[in-house]
Amino acid sequence: MKLDTLQKLYTNELRDLYNAEHQLLKALPKMAKAASSEDLKDAFEKHLEQTKSHVERLEQVFEELNEKPKGKTCRAMKGLVEEGSEILQLDGEESVLDAGIIVAAQKVEHYEIAGYGSVRTFAHLLGQNKAAELLQTTLDEEAETNQVLNRLAESIVNPEALMETELAVAGSNR
Repeated sequence: MKLDTLQKLYTNELRDLYNAEHQLLKALPKMAKAASSEDLKDAFEKHLEQTKSHVERLEQVFEELNEKPKGKTCRAMKGLVEEGSEILQLDGEESVLDAGIIVAAQKVEHYEIAGYGSVRTFAHLLGQNKAAELLQTTLDEEAETNQVLNRLAESIVNPEALMETELAVAGSNR
């Protein structure tokens, strides 16, 4: 494919995000299952429902463009999901593993925030105002999910992980 117009780049990036969201539809249930914190499980389950809406919005954007909603393999998301899967297979203290799962999830959110911010800007420039609104809605939800993960990490998971680590160290020093 020759990227010689902003329109082609826009469509290409939308396809990337479409595939990325489909990868997340498979990964989020695994993350929710692996999380020991009920708050973290709930956050992943809520984001799974949002992700379904993200796919639907992308389909609406493709419809506005008279394009078929199809993805191209998003290698970045594939790598992020694989990296997150490694954490899900480790043994360790539950809260420490939850902290690792949050790190993986926030990497995903930051990738999506970058992608949606870019395509939203392209939509504005191309006069695709309805698409820009749909993409902004998704961008807002991605940012909100990132904030939820920050709050969980700072107020619950990371302090618990630190406490478990200190208890394990104190126990091994006896």
